[in-house]
Amino acid sequence: MLLCRLGLLATAGLLLAGCADASAPPASPSEAKEHELTVFAAASLSTTFTELGRQFEAAHPGTTVTFSFAGSSDLAAQILQGAPADVFAAADQKNMAKVGDAGLTAGEPVAFATNVLEIATAPGNPEGITSLADLARPGLDVVVCAEQVPCGAATTKVEEAAGIDLTPVSEENSVTDVLARVTSGEADAGLVYVTDVTAAGSAVTGVPFPESARAVNTYPVATLKDSAEADLGREFVRYVTSPEGRGVLRAAGFGAPPS
Repeated sequence: MLLCRLGLLATAGLLLAGCADASAPPASPSEAKEHELTVFAAASLSTTFTELGRQFEAAHPGTTVTFSFAGSSDLAAQILQGAPADVFAAADQKNMAKVGDAGLTAGEPVAFATNVLEIATAPGNPEGITSLADLARPGLDVVVCAEQVPCGAATTKVEEAAGIDLTPVSEENSVTDVLARVTSGEADAGLVYVTDVTAAGSAVTGVPFPESARAVNTYPVATLKDSAEADLGREFVRYVTSPEGRGVLRAAGFGAPPS
C-alpha cells in the first residue's frame, strides 16, 4: 500500500512539472545578441546615412548603428590615430586612400555615389547671385570649406575652371559648417554640395553653376581592418550599395557612382 501511494505521488509530481513547463514563457534565444556598428561618414552624408542606418537597424534586430559625421580629412586622421570604427565612408577617394595606404581597410573600397558643388544663399537670394564669378564681388561675405576637406578641394578646382580667386571670410572643416554659416545669416553665400541645398529645403536658395561639373567628387565606402563587427560592417556596405540604398541617395540628390 505504501509503495502504491509513493507511486501515485511521483506520478502527480511529474504531471505538475509537465504543466509548469508548458505554461512557462520560452527562454530568450542565445543568438539574440546586441550588436553596435560604428560608422565614420562624411558630413555631407548625415541625412542619407541616418536614414540608411534606421532602415538597417529595422532589418537587423538587436543592432544599433552609431554614426560619427565630420569632414572626411578629420575622420581619416582619427582612424589613422586608432579611433575604433567598423566602416568608413568618405566624400572623396583621396582621404579613403590615406586609410587604405596605412593598411587599415579590409578589402577594396566601393564607390557608391557622386556629388557636385552648388551655391547656397539666403532664402530668396537677396544678393542676386547668379554665377560663381558673382562670389568674388566686393562686400559679399562668402564661406567655403578648407582645402584639405573634399568640398574645399572641389572649390579650388571650380575656382580654377572659372578663372576666379575667392576671398572667403571663413574656411570651415566640414560642408555642414559652411551651410550653417549661411542659414544663420553669418554669410551671404557658401559653396556646399547640391545635396546640402536639397536637405536644407526652404532655409536656403540654391544657385547651380556650370563649372561644378569640373569637380565631381566620388564617394567610397569600406569596412575597416580592425573592426569588431566585420560581418555586420560588410552587410552595411552591401546595403549602402544596394538598389534600396542607392534609391535613398538618389532622392537626396547624389549622382550614380562611376560605372
